[in-house]
Order: sequence, then structure tokens, then C-alpha cells
Amino acid sequence: MAYLYVVRMAPTAVTAAKTLLQIKPITATIEIVQAKIHQVTKTGSEMLDIQQSRFSGAYTAGTVTSATPAKAGNLQDPASLAVGGTAATGVNATVEPTGGTEDIADEDVWNVASGSWVDLPVPERRLFVAGGDLYALELVTAPAASMSIGALVWFLEHR
Repeated sequence: MAYLYVVRMAPTAVTAAKTLLQIKPITATIEIVQAKIHQVTKTGSEMLDIQQSRFSGAYTAGTVTSATPAKAGNLQDPASLAVGGTAATGVNATVEPTGGTEDIADEDVWNVASGSWVDLPVPERRLFVAGGDLYALELVTAPAASMSIGALVWFLEHR
């Protein structure tokens, strides 16, 4: 059985390259079905690099603001096993994930003038993250000046 959840980073002032959102599935495998980054303050054009990565092995999760995955499908579904925590599922990293094996699963460039960057992969290209591994949505390039950036990731949790 698979259940649908979303993790959200509300628009936040960002001035540095950083992990915007990480998900740490504890025991269940997750499947990333959509990732979105948006900004609400900048009107000029600027190109920023985006990565979606999977960390495995002896990694150290980033230090983040804890975020609890919200039910995005049937509200009767159970709570997600990818619990929030400062070294688990969360947003707006103050310390980046390190160590282990980092598999960069997707790289792209976002022109912030468009407002949003969205990755809605076909099923054959979806990223799977095993229980105990770590998913990270990363802003690789620092913005030229502070801007309010938000992020959302929807995932299926397979149990």
C-alpha cells in the first residue's frame, strides 16, 4: 500500500546555497512524485542551480527546522513514517548533509523570474529513497540577494 504526503517549506528569506527540504524515511521506501520551488519577492531574472539528491550509507543528515509530512491524499491514511526532526525530515538547513554516498538524481536550472520550478517526473523517472536513506532538495547556487523561497515535495510512502 502507498500513501501520499507533502512536506512544505513556507516562503523564507534565503541568502545562501542550501538544502531547502530533506526527507528521511525511517523504515518505508518513498517515491518522489513532485518537487516544487517558488519565490515571491524577486522581479528580475536570475538563474539558480537546483539538485535532487539521495544520500545512503554512513551519511549525516543536515540540521533542519523539523517538518512533519502532511497527508496529501486520503485524510484517513496513517501518519507518515518519515517523522520530522532537526536531523530527520525538515526544511531550511543550517548545516548541510554530509558523508555517505550522495547520488545526484536530478539537476536543473531555475530562472527565478518565472516564479516557480516544478519537477513532475513520469513514473519511470521517479526517484525512490529507501528507508534509512535521505532525500534532499538543494539550492546549489546562492541568490544574488536575499529572496523569499518556498518549497514543496509530494511523495508516496510504500508500506
